[in-house]
Amino acid sequence: MIPYMRAALEAAQAAAEAGEVPVGAVIVDPASGEIIASAGNAPIAGHDPTAHAEIRAIREAATALGNYRLTGLDLYVTLEPCAMCAGAISFARLRRVIFGAADEKGGAIINGPRFFEQPTCHWRPDVTGGVMAEDASLLLKSFFKARRIKDGL
Repeated sequence: MIPYMRAALEAAQAAAEAGEVPVGAVIVDPASGEIIASAGNAPIAGHDPTAHAEIRAIREAATALGNYRLTGLDLYVTLEPCAMCAGAISFARLRRVIFGAADEKGGAIINGPRFFEQPTCHWRPDVTGGVMAEDASLLLKSFFKARRIKDGL
């Protein structure tokens, strides 16, 4: 579990270096241990509000496998997914979601709407939270602190 979350943290760091909110995601085939896709946030660079790390990784994995269903694969992401990403996870039918830091404000799995607990949710992955949460949280806090200093706030 830890090596995959480290890979997600590397993607988050790359996003931060590009000026994006540092969230990273990887999609793993647990049968082979292979990382199928890796992505960081890129809504600013892509002029795309849907370019969250999870969505980008799902798109990359679906393209690589030639299938919009990612059944049997696991998603590692540094921050609890939002409602949009939770919906995409459900539609992709990912097997598991493993996330780092909880997101009390924007999260939708253990916070907010608790997407996968809703009766209208048609696919519910297994969820594990808190994996390397301190590392993920520190990366986010450092990023926003640096932005506030840069902006003179």
